[in-house]
Amino acid sequence: MAQKVAKAGVKREDGFLYFIDKQGDISRAKMARGGKKGGKPTKVTKVGIKKEKGFLYFLDKQGDVSRAKMVRR
Repeated sequence: MAQKVAKAGVKREDGFLYFIDKQGDISRAKMARGGKKGGKPTKVTKVGIKKEKGFLYFLDKQGDVSRAKMVRR
């Protein structure tokens, strides 16, 4: 199960891929569609979370940053 790390309340727009960048902030990039190239990433919100090893960080349905333990063998 996922654990909430930080509340951000980001409203998503269609056509963009949202992710947590290396600095721990929320960024987005335009998705490539129909032969068109994608766009460069831009910062949406500065959160500044410290990532721990062994966890996957993502933007959940409420627009907050969550994490889930990675299953590795």
